Amino acid sequence: MRKLVAGNWKMNGLVSSLAELAAVRDAISGAACDVLVCPPATLIAQAAETVKGAFAVGGQDCHAQAKGAFTGDISAEMLADAGASHVIVGHSERRQYHGETSAQVAAKARAAWRAGLKAVICIGESLIERQAGSANHICQTQLKDSVPDGAVPANTVIAYEPVWAIGTGVTPTASDIAAMHAHIRACLVARLGDGAKQMLILYGGSVNPGNAAEILSLPEVGGALVGGASLKSDDFSRIVAAVKPS
Repeated sequence: MRKLVAGNWKMNGLVSSLAELAAVRDAISGAACDVLVCPPATLIAQAAETVKGAFAVGGQDCHAQAKGAFTGDISAEMLADAGASHVIVGHSERRQYHGETSAQVAAKARAAWRAGLKAVICIGESLIERQAGSANHICQTQLKDSVPDGAVPANTVIAYEPVWAIGTGVTPTASDIAAMHAHIRACLVARLGDGAKQMLILYGGSVNPGNAAEILSLPEVGGALVGGASLKSDDFSRIVAAVKPS
């Protein structure tokens, strides 16, 4: 499997920020992995033009419906029309701040497929859940409820992001990351069959140039979902460069 390094800009970025994408484009020629950047929706079309196919551009969320009276929302079809090839769904910040349920996440994943986009489905436990020893159960339940039937490697990527590690500078130990990714893989194969052995499972949560090489070399870690470090072309390019040829 070719790994994927994805950047999630969250609610950051203006037109002037496209210069960072241009710098990444120029720095990652010959990268040993696939690359994806998800800027705010206002920049997707310009981002796609800026990167000129050197890597993929995606959205950070979508509505489950293709169109309608949903003021302020954006459909998967609109993202595709703007030049996106992927969309993140179920990020912990959407679950936490917008009250999104796993059922809604699954509906958004199906919408992504409908529009020809690859869904990056996020799961992950809180600190309280991990301390209570229920991290495996939480992630298994989120997988069951957030990943629709019909998920295959061609249309779905899973991103494991322990909520307590996002933006905190704190990461789980390498053994913890490897153990959770093995658990997620087992859950996917049990649910979807042997085809799920090829589905990418990204790790996200305070990934930076200093820890990327170790994390990306762990078993079952198929790449990274990078937050703050993706906003700086030098940091993001160094994370991409941390992926070694297979």
